[in-house]
Amino acid sequence: MGVCFFWERDEGWRVREELQDRIIRMAWEDRTTFDEIEKKTGYREADVIKVMRGGLKASSFRRWRKRVSGRVTKHRGLFEKSRMEIKEGRARPVED
Repeated sequence: MGVCFFWERDEGWRVREELQDRIIRMAWEDRTTFDEIEKKTGYREADVIKVMRGGLKASSFRRWRKRVSGRVTKHRGLFEKSRMEIKEGRARPVED
């Protein structure tokens, strides 16, 4: 599936509503990485951030950004690295 942005004069880019709902739902899930979202929807992390910014209230968007910024489970590479450290006995502090 390709990226489903379309352009409207004076409104900027928009996403089909059903796809926007799906992206928002996946982005809120802790265990769904940005890589998985990209694989399922074609939206990269920056695109997901745009969808979230446009689809949430400002306070909800800020709360979500604070929560996922640097979160190991939202980034496949960081998640796999942390899993290897746990297996090797070098556990990192657990995130909330």
